Amino acid sequence: MNLLFLGTGAGVPAKLRNVTSIALKLLEERNAVWLFDCGEATQHQILHTTLKPRKIEKIFITHLHGDHIFGLPGLLGSRSFQGGTTKLTVYGPKGIREFLDTSLHVSETHLKYPLSIIECQEGLVFEDSQFTVEALLLDHAVPSFGFRITEHDKQGALDAEKLRKAGIPPGPIYQRLKNGETVTLENGRTIRGSDFVGPPKKGRVVAIVGDTRPCENAVTLARDADLLVHESTFSGDHEQMAREYFHSTTLQAAETARRANVHQLCLTHISSRYGKEDWKVLEKEAQSIFPNTQIVSDFTSIDI
Repeated sequence: MNLLFLGTGAGVPAKLRNVTSIALKLLEERNAVWLFDCGEATQHQILHTTLKPRKIEKIFITHLHGDHIFGLPGLLGSRSFQGGTTKLTVYGPKGIREFLDTSLHVSETHLKYPLSIIECQEGLVFEDSQFTVEALLLDHAVPSFGFRITEHDKQGALDAEKLRKAGIPPGPIYQRLKNGETVTLENGRTIRGSDFVGPPKKGRVVAIVGDTRPCENAVTLARDADLLVHESTFSGDHEQMAREYFHSTTLQAAETARRANVHQLCLTHISSRYGKEDWKVLEKEAQSIFPNTQIVSDFTSIDI
């Protein structure tokens, strides 16, 4: 599981930061990529990476402001032109269906793959045998979601060395024991799989918070997460401006991370008013409250 930041700026594209898009790479887990937001020129950003549009399985849209959705129609069209044939599902607030239906219809963009559009409500958005995705509304000028992605706990490892010491040679029986079965050997001896399988491995949790003022739902989504991605549009000394524009400061993002007891905080959605020379200052502001904080840039990659 890896997060690749395709765009980390706020509002409008800038020379050093494109507008928001984040790729959650699940190549080992399900040979797929999930996108969170798709600002203008996201597909241009993808050209500078190894991501393949046909691998994009799901796109989660936090809210309908242009810097989070204007790249979506183009990316959907390009995915089709480039040979994508597998189903793609877009999740987002009410209005995302009208936006996409109109954009694709007016531009006469005909997709060669099934497109599903799901307008989200709060609560469980997606679940399968590997992951759940939950959404809660945040505090922004328009309905804005945060998402909590939870990997299901993994089965414990089979202790092959312990099995060998118990006189049980490798073979198909190992898989049965790993599945927790009780197996009777040819000599009548009974072996319980639970005696040779370690404890379950806790699944990883990632919280991705859309544009928001500080709010309780952000803390709820991020509770005990391995990684929290939080907008940080303004520096700590611009709290009033952040409030007026329904955004957060570095200090407020860090306080959310502290309260939620996350392991790591990534700051994104940085205003273009801050030049490259300011970024470390912003990072240190947040670190004064939550030390394990990193301000990310376009193409920052983080293993989880």
